[in-house]
Amino acid sequence: MELTSAEKKGYFGEFGGSFVPEDLQLVLNELENQFLKYKDDPEFINEYQYYLKEYIGRENPLTFAENLTKQIGGAKIYLKREDLNHTGAHKINNAIGQILLAKRMGAKRIIAETGAGQHGVATATACAMFGMECVIYMGKVDTERQALNVFRMELLGAKVIPVTKGQGRLKDAVDEALDDLVRNYKTTFYLLGSAVGPHPYPSIVKHFQSIISEESKRQILEKEGKLPTAVVACTGGGSNAIGAFAHYIDEEDVRLVGVEPAEAATLTEGVPAVIHGFKCITILDENGEPKPTFSIAAGLDYPGVGPEHSFLKVSGRAEYVTVTGQEALEAFQMLSKVEGIIPALESSHAVAYAVKLAKELTPNDVLIVNLSGRGDKDVEQVFGMINKK
Repeated sequence: MELTSAEKKGYFGEFGGSFVPEDLQLVLNELENQFLKYKDDPEFINEYQYYLKEYIGRENPLTFAENLTKQIGGAKIYLKREDLNHTGAHKINNAIGQILLAKRMGAKRIIAETGAGQHGVATATACAMFGMECVIYMGKVDTERQALNVFRMELLGAKVIPVTKGQGRLKDAVDEALDDLVRNYKTTFYLLGSAVGPHPYPSIVKHFQSIISEESKRQILEKEGKLPTAVVACTGGGSNAIGAFAHYIDEEDVRLVGVEPAEAATLTEGVPAVIHGFKCITILDENGEPKPTFSIAAGLDYPGVGPEHSFLKVSGRAEYVTVTGQEALEAFQMLSKVEGIIPALESSHAVAYAVKLAKELTPNDVLIVNLSGRGDKDVEQVFGMINKK
């Protein structure tokens, strides 16, 4: 996708920017220069497209959820199958894109943050493919509830560092990764996984994740002969959602719906503030600090959100809603039983709201739900939650 002038400056309305130490700003300036240089470079594009097809397995299907549609009634529900990507989620789209950029910049050491572990697995996978040192920061609480993904990362050769500061969750992992980058910027490339952080990261992540909506837009026109009524995606930091929305933002008749966990409802309850080097809508406590959050889906457990989502919210172009953890848990089980597809707990939030929305619409309406990941990583956690009842 072409970057807008606002994106080039790092702002979406009042949101975005880069609030970092001077030394780090020089690193980010060089990252931006290299990204702008290579994103339209034919050799880079060809190599990226090669890995999208031959390694990730794209393009993935836009599956008509016929059984779910019949059971729910109302709008037709389609699932964009990011769960079928290599490593089981959308995160690999961005990881491969950024690792190809890091390779051209001469980086030998890659660091990343992760919440649910899917970005960590994707980064470790990319580093294994390209023979790079890999260090993953992950909140200690998340390492415990996503132990299988920790083992996957280690199996792929990554060093996983549990973060015990703060809540020991995603925000704290980002803090540690940024601290590492400040200390080691001369040798290290920070492969940021969500559409957050100081400029140019939100634009980089959007660029590589926009393949989701590029494909789904073409696919839905082939299947239905029209654009969808709405595109629905879960929203934590916002990488899968901004990828799912990207090619529809200029299509004003298409509703864009981001679904947050009610327990971490950043866009619903937050205010503009600076977090992790950028300005966005953030949940703050009484002291003006990022408020502790909790969601059953580790990947949605973040007190901020991407700057473009913040702008889409205040501009009214996108709508952001909440579902509870219990509703997501029920959607997790429903999709599994009705369609034979076990979704990630993150994606289950989007499924839960899509079910509600479909009932309000007609059979002539079409919904696309971005199924951002598969639920293998969550099965043990869900088993524990169900059997506690």
